[in-house]
Amino acid sequence: MEFIISLIVGGLLGWVASLIVGRDVPGGIIGNIIAGVIGSWLGTAIFGDMGPAIAGYAIIPALIGAIILIFIVSMIMKAVRKTA
Repeated sequence: MEFIISLIVGGLLGWVASLIVGRDVPGGIIGNIIAGVIGSWLGTAIFGDMGPAIAGYAIIPALIGAIILIFIVSMIMKAVRKTA
């Protein structure tokens, strides 16, 4: 059950981050889940465990990490589309 809740929270974090950045994550809901989970790991690695936590995710660093990840992925996708 904890794994499913973790995926749901990761998906929500990825979705909120894509709304903040204003760019969609490639892959739809699966992309949001991946961006949320990897962004959470990235944000926690950079900023540590600060703020409230839900399902093992420290919300503030996880959201910041997801925003950074989505921004980087969207810039890479834009560069790939430009060269193709």
